[in-house]
Amino acid sequence: MFAADFPDTVYAIQHVAFEDLGAWEDVLYSLGLRVRYVEAGVEDLSRALQHTGLTVILGGPIGVYDTQDYPFLAQEIELLQQRLAAGLPTLGICLGAQLIAHALGAKVYAGSQKEIGWSQLTLADLPHHPLQALDHVEVLHWHGDTFDLPQGARLLASSADYPHQAFSVGQNILALQFHAEVASDALEKWLIGHTCELRQAQVAIADLRADNQQFAPKLENASQQVLLQFLQQLTTA
Repeated sequence: MFAADFPDTVYAIQHVAFEDLGAWEDVLYSLGLRVRYVEAGVEDLSRALQHTGLTVILGGPIGVYDTQDYPFLAQEIELLQQRLAAGLPTLGICLGAQLIAHALGAKVYAGSQKEIGWSQLTLADLPHHPLQALDHVEVLHWHGDTFDLPQGARLLASSADYPHQAFSVGQNILALQFHAEVASDALEKWLIGHTCELRQAQVAIADLRADNQQFAPKLENASQQVLLQFLQQLTTA
């Protein structure tokens, strides 16, 4: 699957402890890859963002533009700009996707409404679509911010409320506004950790829990195919 010189460690940058690689961890382990988590705001992100192998930038409740309150974001963005310019393998989820968009020069801003819950994507009409496994599969949306499509990026997916749900740049950069990584047996952590946001947005927690139980197992299977396809196409500089 990988070139002989491809690093066997995957770095994952966390912005909140309970948002992790979820169902994707087992996929990575099954391929003989090691996972190393790095906590943004606590640990130095240099090693993760200068890593020549795959680095995954996970989600979180803060915004790209919150640099005054969270100064570490400025370094994260600067290192990410350098990483993307070098074309190093990078996958962003939710906040991670917004950081990638921002680092590529696109505008990131508050959306017209919160998008929290499960719904299907509209996939762009592309040959050999990298997200094809998610066609007609409910995915988890959990964001309030959105972004413009970066120059040179390929739009992959949209939703009813937000036109920019996923994009890629070349073979090595993939940004997903939605959460494809969630594990069906761990979503209760999200309901606990994001309780203030859920109540403020007037999302019925019991209904969201029921949707999680219904849709998450199918998403796990489909999203693992997406991850495997992305891994297969990665190249090293």
